[in-house]
Amino acid sequence: MKRFLLSATIMAGVLLGFVGCSQQKQWNREQRQALREMLRDYRKMVYLNNLTEAEYMLFSDDVAAAIEQDYPVYTTFIEMPAVNDTVQVYVVTTIVEQLNTDMRNMRHIFPYNSLVAANILPTGLDRVQQNAFYRCLAQKVNNSFATPVDFVNAVISDTTAMSTISQLQQQCAADLFGWQVDIIEVVEE
Repeated sequence: MKRFLLSATIMAGVLLGFVGCSQQKQWNREQRQALREMLRDYRKMVYLNNLTEAEYMLFSDDVAAAIEQDYPVYTTFIEMPAVNDTVQVYVVTTIVEQLNTDMRNMRHIFPYNSLVAANILPTGLDRVQQNAFYRCLAQKVNNSFATPVDFVNAVISDTTAMSTISQLQQQCAADLFGWQVDIIEVVEE
């Protein structure tokens, strides 16, 4: 009988330990809000800074859902030593997943005002003309790059006026609007 009581006491202690130490398996509203506040710091990234507020909310919801799925216990996630690096990886991964190179995304990656400032497009294009340009650019990008990762790498390494991306933009501008861009590179010796 003593063994039984001792075994029952030990089992009860173990069960109480599991119940008392178990962590919350779902994030609460405040925890989700804290993550969204952390994601606000990424709003200045090139792809994200041109999203409308509603588009950015959908984007941050996608990132938050992916993080919550992979880290169901909030305290485990937030106490990780490299939590900011982890969030950044999820942000970049979500951007790459969303970069199906179509005309809707091209306007976020290459905003019209930036293309005008770079003398790729003329000023005063209406929405229909801009959409025609972005449709052309998306088609040329899809034909030039095998995967979205290849495209992202090209965007990241796009540092010269004669890069593949710049050439594709110039081709679309010339095809649609007869807009010719002459680039003169000056080499300093």
